[in-house]
Amino acid sequence: MIAGSASAHGGGRDEGSRAGLPVPEISHGEMAVIADYRGRIMDLAASAVDTNEPFRRVLNYAEIQYSYCLWGRMPGSVTDEESPFNECAHAYLAATKAVLLAMRDMPQEAVAAGEIASAVDVDMVRRGLSLVTCRFSDEGFDTADVVRPRWSEIPLHPASMASLTGFAAILAAGFFVLRRLLRIQSSE
Repeated sequence: MIAGSASAHGGGRDEGSRAGLPVPEISHGEMAVIADYRGRIMDLAASAVDTNEPFRRVLNYAEIQYSYCLWGRMPGSVTDEESPFNECAHAYLAATKAVLLAMRDMPQEAVAAGEIASAVDVDMVRRGLSLVTCRFSDEGFDTADVVRPRWSEIPLHPASMASLTGFAAILAAGFFVLRRLLRIQSSE
């Protein structure tokens, strides 16, 4: 089963329409481990044969949330509760976990999904993350509600600010280099 009971009482986000499927919460500790296994989980899900609409909707939600969260590339988005990207990371990783759990009930994916789920469990215990929570750990999600980063908080979060400033500087430098190369080529 993909969706269980999920109480969406998001920290400052709109409740939305609730017209989608509920996605159960994920603890902060689970996030760190699921993030490490996300690639394997999503690869298995992409090759799943016998899917249904709820599975595809949650899988789609996981992908949409991942892109809204800048593909997990923001420093601290998974580990830092104060990151403006932490809540959206909770959303895409909660959906990823729901996808994994759903695949355990699929005939052709059950064995592989079970192996990944067992590895996740072992890794959580080994790393001592089973009981680690944060302010978003009890927040369920809904496939109809996209969780966006808290853009207004980026200037207050040094790691996010530095990352985005660095990215902007690289883009600007690339633009000027490209412009200069085009100018040189047009003058030849």
